[in-house]
Amino acid sequence: MNIVFMGTPDFAVTTLHALVEAGHNVVLAVTQPDRPKGRGGELTPPAVKVAAQELGIMVYQPESVKDPTVISELREINADIFVVAAFGQILPKELLKVPRYGCINVHASLLPKYRGAAPIQWAILNGETKTGVTIMQMAEGLDDGDIIMQEKVEISDEETGGSLFDKLAVVGGNLCCMALTAIEEGVAQRIPQDPAKATKVGMIKKEMGRLDFRRPAEEICRYVRGLNPWPGTFTSFGGRTLKIWKASENPLLAAMVSESSIGGYKPAQCPPGMVVYVDNDHMIVKTEDGYLSLDEVQLEGKKRMEIADFLHGSGIVPGEMLGDE
Repeated sequence: MNIVFMGTPDFAVTTLHALVEAGHNVVLAVTQPDRPKGRGGELTPPAVKVAAQELGIMVYQPESVKDPTVISELREINADIFVVAAFGQILPKELLKVPRYGCINVHASLLPKYRGAAPIQWAILNGETKTGVTIMQMAEGLDDGDIIMQEKVEISDEETGGSLFDKLAVVGGNLCCMALTAIEEGVAQRIPQDPAKATKVGMIKKEMGRLDFRRPAEEICRYVRGLNPWPGTFTSFGGRTLKIWKASENPLLAAMVSESSIGGYKPAQCPPGMVVYVDNDHMIVKTEDGYLSLDEVQLEGKKRMEIADFLHGSGIVPGEMLGDE
């Protein structure tokens, strides 16, 4: 089929490659305009633009696909179908009707759950044990179109936002190709979503990464994993930002820590955010309901490192506070 592909970040690149490798004719890649990035504000192309140019696919970067001129130009392409994956703009009704087979979307959740932005991260943040990818026939609402295909993916206890992103990107590309075959052969199913089961999630913001040790340890661990690599989780120590790349609950250490004392007090009596145990290989922090092991960190101005390397020469002792500013 002749396809107009619409996507922006790395997640979409995997689907673009899958379409090309499957032999589909991607006649145009529509993506967001180049945006300023970094401290220097240098214009940086989106990942889909870079990939499309490497594949020899023409690129179109409209500021808004709601512009009547843009809709007219896309209509002239005469594509069979539009494939959308993490594009970043809502397609208007007029555009949805342009291609012969309409528009399909590669969405990284098991719809109707987790409609909206950042479904990958939110699945981990909310403690889900499974998620997946949905290929959906696009409608006017937000991720509310008919389901064509779905594939489930288990979320492991060690899953990060980054690792789950990579898994779902591969699943999405393969599933999209399967859906296109079914559509072309006229056998694709279209199952309406149950609006009563729908949930919506919003954008991930950088401030969400600031850890609150007054929360349960298990919840904090989910945030450390779910917000890795972006925006990452962090706290403050001695007036400097301390990024937390990996953290865990360690029942054996927790039992040992509970028998120790800090200034005559049991760790259970210490406030959340206090360092309650330190040895050559471990750094344990009090949380609302227990103890959190910081396993991989990065102090502002320093490189990312395992906790044993960080503690070497750090001078951190039990009784010091994290999140003091």
